Amino acid sequence: MADSTYTSGAINFTGLGNGTDFSQLIDGLVDAEMTRVTRLENWKASWETKNEQFKALNTQMLSLKTTLEGFDTMREFMAKSVNSSDSTLLTATATSDAQEASHNIEVGQLATNDVLITASGASSLDTAITSSTTSFTFSYAGETITLSNISAGTTLSGFVNIINNHADSRDKIRASTIFDGSVYHLQLNGMDQGSDNQLYISDAGSMIFGASDFDETQNAVNAQIRVNGFPASNSGWIERDTNVIDDVIEGITLNLNDSEAGTNVKLNVVTDTEGIKENVRTFIDQVNVIRAQIQALTEVDEEGEGSILTGNYGVDIVGQNLKNITAELGKGFVNWNQDNLTGDKYAALSQLGILTDAEEGSTTYGLLKLDEEIFDEALADDPEGVAELFSANNLLASQSPDFTLTSIVDGTTEAGIYDIQIVSDGSGITSATINGEAAKISGWEITGLSGSALGMAIRLDNTGAGTYSGTVSIKQGKVGEMIDELADLTKPFNEYTYEGGPLAVLQNNYKDIMDSIDKKIDYETTRIEKMERTMKEKYARLDSLLGQYELQQGQLEAALNQLA
Repeated sequence: MADSTYTSGAINFTGLGNGTDFSQLIDGLVDAEMTRVTRLENWKASWETKNEQFKALNTQMLSLKTTLEGFDTMREFMAKSVNSSDSTLLTATATSDAQEASHNIEVGQLATNDVLITASGASSLDTAITSSTTSFTFSYAGETITLSNISAGTTLSGFVNIINNHADSRDKIRASTIFDGSVYHLQLNGMDQGSDNQLYISDAGSMIFGASDFDETQNAVNAQIRVNGFPASNSGWIERDTNVIDDVIEGITLNLNDSEAGTNVKLNVVTDTEGIKENVRTFIDQVNVIRAQIQALTEVDEEGEGSILTGNYGVDIVGQNLKNITAELGKGFVNWNQDNLTGDKYAALSQLGILTDAEEGSTTYGLLKLDEEIFDEALADDPEGVAELFSANNLLASQSPDFTLTSIVDGTTEAGIYDIQIVSDGSGITSATINGEAAKISGWEITGLSGSALGMAIRLDNTGAGTYSGTVSIKQGKVGEMIDELADLTKPFNEYTYEGGPLAVLQNNYKDIMDSIDKKIDYETTRIEKMERTMKEKYARLDSLLGQYELQQGQLEAALNQLA
């Protein structure tokens, strides 16, 4: 210490004492105490790591939910394609509602809009078309419209701009010009196709072209088609005011490209089985992403050492709930009854060859696997049944010929199977229950009053006297069931109700733990700093005292030497 100086806060070891290195001694004591802080910091870091893993898993679940929402309806999941024998005349698209069938379509006429072009015009777009303030009146689809206060000196291009941007005309007609090489003619197009959308110019005011100068170069007419020979050739046509027709054949949208009366275009509607299969592969792959992540977070190695979230109940809940969905019967699905040919041919994913790999040591152990052969057979046998198991969205069904499930309340009535009993005396329903609970009776209809059946409406079709029992079901496919479960599992924590998904609740709990650890760290840090300061003060005084003793010793030794 003779040549060194140690400074901390207000305490300074000058090295003038007895030579003892008190700073090293204090540092050692402080380091020993700091191990308590280090342990607390490591403890907090373990909770932070768990929370980071929760966030990552939550993100993956939200990603899965988003992916599944892309095909959670029959229309999205069960794609159908349409082949046309002459795409120059006609093409078409189909939804899942379309039946696999062939159709002959004859396009007699395309729908058109009305087009008027002035016979006269102007030599330049900048030519003024009126020398005084005027107005322009036209009628479109039976409505008369006047554009007033068209200023004197308005040019041809300026008038085009007025028509195309005026609030009264811009949604009805579109103006442009046609240049024939020497003269610019004004062209007005009706915005809509169909015979009801006729355009007439009744008053052009003081413009250089009058109302009679507008020639109709194209008449607004309806599209005309015949479907499978209907109507007969001597009975006219099916007419629409558009060339995109989606209300003639269920589930099919016709796109008329050209007309050729007397020529039939054949449309073949087929199920896009490869599209369905691709959706199933996506479902399996994305679910496996979650399963693999949970496995990594909870695995136990050969030495019995667990991973960071082994035994965590929140992760266990997530994993088990998602597994239950893929393992159990679909909500509202009824096992097929071969005797009376009722129920669903496919009510569980296992029937489609989708199973969890249970072979320990396998690279896909614990993950979903697809048996392509079984799946292909199911898809060929009943593509609609396969699609329903995945994407049915509150699909109503009755397993009784005596009554019909007519409606439910979306968001209130829950998917599932319901036992129904209705008693009729022949003149009306006298009593009725749904799952043993009394139902409201109104005419020949009953309505669920409580629980999961709330809002369910059932019509008794057999009005003869008697007691009618059976089941009705509301089907929800696996995709929708998975989406609902993921929505619950990823629900954010509500600090007022203390509710949320299991991971969010745990994250909140872990935050409280980490806050508590921070307080302990702060307490320990303050305590150690105080201890260090106290020790420095104490040892500084000791150092000074020892220095004085050493000085006195030197003085005494010098005095004794003089006496010797």
